[in-house]
Amino acid sequence: MTPRPFTRTLALLFVTVVAGLPVRLVPLGLPAVVVKYGGSTLWAVMIYWIVSTLLPTRRLLIVALISGCIATAVEFFKLYHSPGMDAFRLTLPGMLLLGRYFSVWDIVAYWIAISAGALLDSRLRRMER
Repeated sequence: MTPRPFTRTLALLFVTVVAGLPVRLVPLGLPAVVVKYGGSTLWAVMIYWIVSTLLPTRRLLIVALISGCIATAVEFFKLYHSPGMDAFRLTLPGMLLLGRYFSVWDIVAYWIAISAGALLDSRLRRMER
């Protein structure tokens, strides 16, 4: 697999983060389901962009599976509680990076989003050839 140019990776990460933060933090009047799962899906796509950058020559299916496993592991990590971890989860970085509450539906959203990200990545890489 041809690695994605680093500048394109930075652009994809930037667009994903810039789209995700307002969905979660700015009262745009969006339906609650969009606020909840929009942020979750964009977070998962961000994980995909990072993993695909760290493993640039791997097949996209492998990158997507690794990304999905990371996102799922982070979701299950929400079941772990300690005073320090719970305090961190109440901060803005903790909320954005780790989240606060475990949800199986978040895992579903992550896998759908990562699949869509891999499909987009595949098309972008074909356009580069």
